[in-house]
Amino acid sequence: MPEITVNVRYMVDDVEASIEWYTKHLGFSLLSNHAPAFADVKRGALRLLLSGPLSSAGRPMPDGERPAPGGWNRIHLIVGDLAAEVARLKAAGAKFRNDIVTGPGGSQILLIDPSGNFVELFQPAGR
Repeated sequence: MPEITVNVRYMVDDVEASIEWYTKHLGFSLLSNHAPAFADVKRGALRLLLSGPLSSAGRPMPDGERPAPGGWNRIHLIVGDLAAEVARLKAAGAKFRNDIVTGPGGSQILLIDPSGNFVELFQPAGR
């Protein structure tokens, strides 16, 4: 199976708000918009599936539990200057879960999308 595109699904509360947030703040481009149920956006090799409560992915499970946004899984975006990206996003009103943390591999921070999903911004060590 060729690995040209990586597909990740995020459950979101509001598909239109998610489209605007990902395209405005993180440079994704819109592929399709079937709001309020579904849309997909792309950045490089990442295709992000934005599934609202009315999408087929939002249907209840056999036990009645409904898929919902949030959790600790996240997409991981590499940036060249983490401090500058954080400053830019904070100025635009974006919310963060934590402060920048640094480890042996680099520095990271968790950005929160409008539905509570995380996006990890990561600057590799030595950049």
